[in-house]
Amino acid sequence: MNRPRLLLSVTNDTNDFQLQQVHTARLAAARVPADLDIVYAQDDGILQSQQLLDRIQSTSGPRPNAIIFEPAGSTSLPQVARAAAAAGIGWVVLSRDADYIKTFRSNYSIPAFVVTADHVEIGRTQGRQLATLLPHGGIVLYIHGPAQSEAAKLRHMGTLATKPENIQLRVMKAHWSEVSAHKVVRSWLELPTSRGTGIAAVCAQDDSMAMGARKAFEEAAHGADAWQQIPFLGCDGMPDTGQEWVRRGLLTSTVLSPPTAPVAIDLLARFLHKGEMPPECTLTETKSIPHLEALANRARAAAR
Repeated sequence: MNRPRLLLSVTNDTNDFQLQQVHTARLAAARVPADLDIVYAQDDGILQSQQLLDRIQSTSGPRPNAIIFEPAGSTSLPQVARAAAAAGIGWVVLSRDADYIKTFRSNYSIPAFVVTADHVEIGRTQGRQLATLLPHGGIVLYIHGPAQSEAAKLRHMGTLATKPENIQLRVMKAHWSEVSAHKVVRSWLELPTSRGTGIAAVCAQDDSMAMGARKAFEEAAHGADAWQQIPFLGCDGMPDTGQEWVRRGLLTSTVLSPPTAPVAIDLLARFLHKGEMPPECTLTETKSIPHLEALANRARAAAR
């Protein structure tokens, strides 16, 4: 077939994971090769829905062969998905399950599948990290993603499943960004009730929120350095952000959750060029950075 045309819709153009999604997707498209167009939903599910419908219904230019999107709102856009399928456009959902995929695979001759991180396992890994770092337990400030985010809910569920009972989570919600986490943690630290709360660690559902929380603690310390003994845990582990912050000691740990978009593009290429239907759901790798043994060594050293 001619060079495939792919459309990638990501949730925003500010979060480090979303930026890495775009970067690695472009590399994958160049390798296939395929033409790749990017649209940014700016964390607005309604805007994302309209952006995708505009491309599906376009009469002024060629439509994409497939749409790859990470939902910006609370749903996986089933109505938009049906419009794409009816137009013969492939449909790939990133980082979230979509219960209509099975029906699409039966009723339409298009590639329809999900590529997602194992969000429960990510949460389980963070629970194990907390258990390793805090053998005597304590109170953990837990920075949860947006309330409507399925990924955030699953990560929280996983953490609750593996953290020991002697570790208590104080949950607050932010919006997958350093700025939002900084704001909510700073507001909490300014409350009189927070001053008597001994925080043993800060655990955030992504690296940018962990860094926002760290900045809030640094500002609230007014020059004192006791806060620097608090472990800060993040997630996503992008090479130039999360992994680099761990190397520099700004974060104690992260959880690798690699971009899903390049995996989706490679699977689409096999379908478009060879007719190989991808699996209904593909999970990406998850692992602790650094590994748990290294974190255990850190905890033992801190206890001396």
